[in-house]
Amino acid sequence: MDRPRLALLNAAHEAADTRRNFERELDADLDVFHVPAGELPESLHYDGFVVTGSSASVYWDKEWIGELKTWVGDAVRAGLPALGVCFGHQLLADVMGGSVKGMGEYELGYRPVNQDGSNPLLAGIDETMTVFMSHSDHVTDAPPGSTVFAKNEYGIQGFQKGRAFGVQFHPEYDMDTAEMITRGKSEQVSPALIEAVLDGIHAENYARACEAKALFDNFLTFVRETQRARVDAAETQP
Repeated sequence: MDRPRLALLNAAHEAADTRRNFERELDADLDVFHVPAGELPESLHYDGFVVTGSSASVYWDKEWIGELKTWVGDAVRAGLPALGVCFGHQLLADVMGGSVKGMGEYELGYRPVNQDGSNPLLAGIDETMTVFMSHSDHVTDAPPGSTVFAKNEYGIQGFQKGRAFGVQFHPEYDMDTAEMITRGKSEQVSPALIEAVLDGIHAENYARACEAKALFDNFLTFVRETQRARVDAAETQP
């Protein structure tokens, strides 16, 4: 079967590093759209799509966020497999009827997350994961009918509804990105927290966090299984 063709909806304002990270981790043919610049796919003719992180909040009254929600809603209803990361996780939750709110604080740095081992997105990953976090919003209520499969003390870290998966953490980050993002939070969090997080960005923690990168291959496996099911269904049509 051909390599999956995915729409990568890049919601980061500084697009280059985010694009590089996802292109490195996703073994698929990617059509990349910088959503804050007004770019969106003209159709739903994809095998799936990914929504990245962003410094924006899904509840902001911005034209590009509204347009992104419309496209994602149409894609989800059409049955396209979806993966949302951080902002993308929150946007999927919002579009499908969940709730997203500000936390009043940041969760930043390498942090533990517990997953229940039930979801194919995290197959082969330890039930207690180390992952990198950078967010001040969170999903307070998962969409109706969804399954929450990962949590920590800050709440929902992973959910699935239908063919859509969301994770709050950043499995795509390398160490350079983690350091850059942390230094960029100097106006939002205390110097002490910045230094503590920077101290934790080292090879040992990164090696632990790399385990969660398996979710990208797991998502692509899910996409391929969906492709096969569609082909089989088409072949059985009279």
